[in-house]
Amino acid sequence: GFENTMPYVHGSHGCVAYFRSYFTRHFKEPTPCVSDSMSESAAVFGGLANMKEGLRNCNALYKPEHIAVSTTCMAEVIGDDLGAFVLGAIEEAEGELDKTAITHAHTPSFVGSHITGYDNMMKGILEQLNPSKEEKVLDAERINIIPGFEPYLGSLAEIKEISKLFSDKIVMIGDHEEQWNTGAGDYQLYSGGTKMSDVKTAINAVTTISLQKYSTIQTSKTIKNIWKQDYVTCNPIGLSGTDEFVMKLAELTGKEVPEQLKIDRARLVDAMQDSYPYMHGKKFAIFGDPDFLLGLVSFIVEMGGIPTHVLCHNAPRKGWEDDMKAIISKSAWSEECQVWANKDLWHLRSLLFTEPVDFMIGNVYGKELYRDTGTPLIRIGFPIFDRHHLHRYSISGYKGALNLLTWITNAVLDQLDEETKDIGETDYFFDCVR
Repeated sequence: GFENTMPYVHGSHGCVAYFRSYFTRHFKEPTPCVSDSMSESAAVFGGLANMKEGLRNCNALYKPEHIAVSTTCMAEVIGDDLGAFVLGAIEEAEGELDKTAITHAHTPSFVGSHITGYDNMMKGILEQLNPSKEEKVLDAERINIIPGFEPYLGSLAEIKEISKLFSDKIVMIGDHEEQWNTGAGDYQLYSGGTKMSDVKTAINAVTTISLQKYSTIQTSKTIKNIWKQDYVTCNPIGLSGTDEFVMKLAELTGKEVPEQLKIDRARLVDAMQDSYPYMHGKKFAIFGDPDFLLGLVSFIVEMGGIPTHVLCHNAPRKGWEDDMKAIISKSAWSEECQVWANKDLWHLRSLLFTEPVDFMIGNVYGKELYRDTGTPLIRIGFPIFDRHHLHRYSISGYKGALNLLTWITNAVLDQLDEETKDIGETDYFFDCVR
C-alpha cells in the first residue's frame, strides 16, 4: 500500500509463497514480495547472513524506494534480532542501501492473525519513517485515514472519493487499491500506493481516522501516546456506519455534507425500503474478521435481518465482543442472537445443525459448510477464491452498502425461487415480480 515499496520477508521461501498465492487467488493479480529464503542452516545459526545478502539483492534487482521487512515463524522461534540485523546489513552494504528506506516489524504467524501482522507492520512503518514528536510541524488541514486490512479494492476507491469531496488534504495511509487492480498491458512492479512524502509527514496531521478499530490496535497506541495526535475510529459499512464517517469528516473539515453524498444516501435508503420486506426476519450466520463483522452485522440489523450466529475466529480478547453485543441489542430479536468469539468453522458447522439459519455470510471456506448442511452461502469477506471480481466492488460507503444490499437480497430471492419452483406444489409463489 506504499509507493515504490517492496515487501521483504525474513523467513523461509515456502511460507512466503503461501501468502503470495493466498493474495493472488483472492485478487487475481500478481503479488510482488521477496524472501531471504532461510533454510535449515539459518534455523541453527540465525538468519543474519540471509538478511545481509537478501537486502542487497532486493535493492539491486528491484530498485525500491522503501523495503518493508516482516518475519515468519522460523525467524521468530530462533529469536533473530530484526532491528539489529537490518542495521548490520546496512552497515555492511558499503553505501548500497543508504538511499533506501528500510522498515521492519515482528509478524510471527503464531501470534494473532493476519490483522495482527497488518497492525504491527503499519505501526513499524509509521514509527520508523516519521520524525520524533518534537520535530513535527502541525498541519491543521491534514487528516490521515488508515483503511485497515481491506480486501475490497472498491472500498478503498469509495473512501477516497468521499474524502475528496471534503478536502484534498485527506491522505489514505496504506493504499493498495492500484497494486491489486492493474490493467492489461505493460506490467508495473510498483503501482500506486501512498506517496512516501505523505507517509513521512503523517505525524503532522491534526487527526488520524482508522476505519478498522481492531486492525490498528498497536498503531493507535503510537498515534495517540507517542505522536499525541487526535485519533478516532469509524466503520463505514452500512447506513449508520457511513453516516458516522461522513459526519466525522464534516466535523473535522468544518464543511457541510456535499450534495452528492446526500443523493447517494437517499438512493441507498430508497433501495433499503424496496428490499426490506425480503430481508426482514431472515436468520443469518455470519463469520469473518472483527471489524468486517461489526459493520456487516450492523447493516443486517438495519435491514431487519436476524444475526443468529456471529462467529469471529480472530476476535481480540478485549472490547470486540462487547461492541458486537451493543450492535445486536438494537435488533428486535437480540435475545435469539449469539456471539461466538475465537471459535472456528467446525463450531459453526455444529450450530447449523442444532440451531439452523436461512443463510450464511462469509468467505470461501463456508463452502464446506454449505455442502454439509445445505445452508446457502453468500460470499462476502476474505478470502474469496472461487468467485471472480467481487474484490473490485465496494462494501463501504453508501454505494458499498447498496452492493451489500443487492448481493444479500438477490441471494434471498434466488433461494425463494428455488423453494417455489415445484409445479403444483410450491409454485403458487414462483413469481416473475419480486
